[in-house]
Amino acid sequence: MTGAHWAVIGLLALAAFVIRVAGLIAGGRIRASRHAWILEALPGLIVVSLVASSLAGEPPATWIAAALALGVAVLTNHVIATMVLGVAAFDTLKGLGL
Repeated sequence: MTGAHWAVIGLLALAAFVIRVAGLIAGGRIRASRHAWILEALPGLIVVSLVASSLAGEPPATWIAAALALGVAVLTNHVIATMVLGVAAFDTLKGLGL
C-alpha cells in the first residue's frame, strides 16, 4: 500500500473517532437538558421510521400483517410474539392470495 492509502485510512479512523466523541459529548449535554425525553423516545422512533418506510409500496397483505403485528405488540409488549404472529399473518394472507 502506498502512503496515500495509509493517509486515507488514518483520516477515516480519525473521523470515526471524532464522530464518536462528538456523539458522547452531545448525548451528555442532551441528558442534562430539558430535551432528555428525546433520548428515551429515540429507539422507538427509529423502529417506527424504518417500518413505515419499508411498508411504502407494499401490497395490502403486508399492511394487514403489519397492523396485526402492531396490535399484538400493543396488547402483549412481547417482541417474539409480535414477530411470530406478524410473520404467520403475512404467510396466511399470502397463502389466501392477498
